Amino acid sequence: MRFPRLPLTLLMTGLLTLAGCSVHQPMALYQLDSGQPGQPTQASGMAVVVGPVSVADYLQRETFLQRQADGSLSAAVDGRWAGSLSSDIDQLLVRQLAWRLDSQRVVLAPAGTGFTPDAQVLLSITRLDSGSKQPAVLDAQWRVLDRRGQVRDNRIVHLEQPHAGSESAQVQAQGQLLQKLAEQLSTALKPLANQPALVEAPVKKPAAQVKRGPEKSRIPMVSPVRTHMEVYRF
Repeated sequence: MRFPRLPLTLLMTGLLTLAGCSVHQPMALYQLDSGQPGQPTQASGMAVVVGPVSVADYLQRETFLQRQADGSLSAAVDGRWAGSLSSDIDQLLVRQLAWRLDSQRVVLAPAGTGFTPDAQVLLSITRLDSGSKQPAVLDAQWRVLDRRGQVRDNRIVHLEQPHAGSESAQVQAQGQLLQKLAEQLSTALKPLANQPALVEAPVKKPAAQVKRGPEKSRIPMVSPVRTHMEVYRF
């Protein structure tokens, strides 16, 4: 007895399709939430350079990490960052600071030629992560420099943000931590908006040279020596 092959082939194809769908689940891609910063209105507002911004090595990857109860980190199974986390952090801080300072003149380091900043932010982020049962944590250190390059403020911060537990909630909590960091930075930057203008040091003119006459010979004149001896010629 021969069985028709067409239905069996269709059945096998359907089973393989279902198996493929069960194995290859779509991967969730995440980006930091920058909140809802408004558009700055002042085109000639405070000039600020943000950076260099250094991020811990373990954060410079697409893997979305999960902090465990024992402090270890593990990669998320069905989620990862959509691109560079470092770039997301830079853009979030620039947008937040420009809005909070109401200035269109907030740029990332290095600033372009001719851009003279009123202040510069040096930032180091050593931790930014969370877990399904662990809060989102941000550890960072920042310094604010004035126009002369002098340190005007320096702070080490530790911030925590609770969340609902899902990966999307964790990403939102991490974005909120960076927004709080931007708020602290804007508070430290605002007093530098009214700095006195830099006064350039006057250029010293070379001293005028005094013309002098020809120097007299320093060789002493020989005076004739007179004696009582007489010289006779024959």
